[in-house]
Amino acid sequence: MSVILQVDFPYSGPWGQGMTDAMDGLARSIADEPGLVWKIWTANESAREAGGIYLFTDRPSAESYLSMHRARLEGFGVSNANAKIFDVNEALSKMDRAPIPDIPSN
Repeated sequence: MSVILQVDFPYSGPWGQGMTDAMDGLARSIADEPGLVWKIWTANESAREAGGIYLFTDRPSAESYLSMHRARLEGFGVSNANAKIFDVNEALSKMDRAPIPDIPSN
């Protein structure tokens, strides 16, 4: 069963294309994380928040990534990141066009 990791945290910028340029290397490294299917990058300039929605193949991969990500954020001076892990109801999600591939069960 796949899981969603939702993370958001205070962020002062850059925004838009500046964020894309600044985070290129980070995005490329995240793409190689074990168990990651995809990430949607989120940004809310007016609230000064950023984060992401991640789909992982399994809970252990999401938990491992979250542990590493919290440490990385703390290294950037962010100690108050919000994070939640949810099981995905794949049947209902696919019915509503969620981009969830068929992932074999372990």
